Amino acid sequence: MRTFLLRSVESVLRRGGAPSCPAPSSHILRRSFSAESAPERKVAVLGAAGGIGQPLALLMKLNPLVSHLALYDIAGTPGVAADVSHINTRAEVKGYMAEEQLGQALEGSDVVIIPAGVPRKPGMTRDDLFNINAGIVKSLCTAIAKYCPNALVNMISNPVNSTVPIAAEVFKKAGTYDEKKLFGVTMLDVVRAKTFYAGKANIPVADVDVPVVGGHAGITILPLFSQATPATNALSEDDIKALTKRTQDGGTEVVEAKAGKGSATLSMAYAGAIFADACLKGLNGVPDIVECSFVQSSITELPFFASKVRLGKNGVEEVLGLGTLSDYEKQGLENLKAELKASIEKGIKFAKEN
Repeated sequence: MRTFLLRSVESVLRRGGAPSCPAPSSHILRRSFSAESAPERKVAVLGAAGGIGQPLALLMKLNPLVSHLALYDIAGTPGVAADVSHINTRAEVKGYMAEEQLGQALEGSDVVIIPAGVPRKPGMTRDDLFNINAGIVKSLCTAIAKYCPNALVNMISNPVNSTVPIAAEVFKKAGTYDEKKLFGVTMLDVVRAKTFYAGKANIPVADVDVPVVGGHAGITILPLFSQATPATNALSEDDIKALTKRTQDGGTEVVEAKAGKGSATLSMAYAGAIFADACLKGLNGVPDIVECSFVQSSITELPFFASKVRLGKNGVEEVLGLGTLSDYEKQGLENLKAELKASIEKGIKFAKEN
């Protein structure tokens, strides 16, 4: 049973990590990166004792591409690390607690995942989130610049539309900024879009891919259902509008369902693990790893934008274009720009003034 469960989870991670790979060759490539043959890779999770951090730590422990897993938080990490370390998979787990141990957690990291910060609660605006989480992100990124400047940084801390620009400014100030190595994790938007589309179209969700572009909050989230695969004629224009709205409001749906006692922690941990897996595959040289992410971009007039990104040994190998959009999506793109621009500028302003 244990072997079956582990293989099932690994299969899900691997299948989700590279939806754009051709099936026959990707299957062979993924098998070639087993625990026995994969390179040594250290992953650090900052905020590992939190609601996202704990299930994310579990999922990264199950990933055979991870050889060393560093779990960091301001408190509670030794217990999480001890618990996760008992799982009989490849990764060696160490827990780090409080600011004085942050450097040890980061040293030698290939990928740093940042779910640290406070979750959104009922009545809390994105501005409320920003005021608390911006300072946390700035502090953590200052340490990353010092201890592992070449690591791929996966930003989960909300609001991503602002925290990614904050990280970029911190790295620029430290002289370590590499636009290819900073990612805003928007994978949860993709996961939701796939799930909702498959449910409405009544098709197997494992076969579905839906690009999601723009940003990672409200109307800045733009799922491109016109490019969804497999294509279907079963959905009306009203269906597409409803699916778009549900994808944009997915976080609120979970917050309300949990009645103020939590946010989208489990699905976010899953999405974060899927994106980290894709980054690790890219670092290891697996070809044609394509996922959506919020990165420095020139495909629109905005300095940061989420779209499909090809991952490789240096992080971002290529930022892919938007492709052909429907009229509804073209309008959505225009509608999101002002809000996304303001969020980006807010993050840059914070980083420069603090």
